[in-house]
Amino acid sequence: MKKTLIINGHPDKESFSFALAAAYKKGLVKSNAEIKEINIRELNFNPNLQYGYRKRTELEPDLLDAQEKLKWAEHLVWVYPVWWSSVPAIMKGFLDRVLLPGFAFKKRENSLFSDKCLKGKTARIICTLDQPAWYYRWIYKSPSHHAIKKGTLHFIGIRKVRITTIGPIRLSKEAYREKWLQKVEKLGEKNK
Repeated sequence: MKKTLIINGHPDKESFSFALAAAYKKGLVKSNAEIKEINIRELNFNPNLQYGYRKRTELEPDLLDAQEKLKWAEHLVWVYPVWWSSVPAIMKGFLDRVLLPGFAFKKRENSLFSDKCLKGKTARIICTLDQPAWYYRWIYKSPSHHAIKKGTLHFIGIRKVRITTIGPIRLSKEAYREKWLQKVEKLGEKNK
């Protein structure tokens, strides 16, 4: 049974992303999984990595707690909307502030390479679009998928990453959204 952490990157608690996160959790509960959650919108932190890596910025208590949850988890579930072919600003700030050298990766001395600190974990990305998923994949080439899967999760050691892309949400009917909530709940039951 996997220890699963659901990380919701949508800033609006009444969004479809919150409904998707709740559906995944509902499935996890059915499988008796151990569950923790991070709703980034509820955290008290400055999303700006003010000095980059040149000078350390002390982590707020909510970010220290987030790091503990990330260490604890065996499976990470990221739920967020794709905005401007990327993630919401609050989620990007969370990634910048939490996935720091020494925690998520370690720079090697006199090398361009880093050691990955979060190896052995798996991840599921559940993201929403305002365009058809096929269009995002074939026309735009899925930039946010590459950024999160390869540029972020692979970089810190999480190699097995599955992606569920849901779209278009804008102008979608209730039946379409309900179908996706059921699918995501089943993913939670399988803890994938």
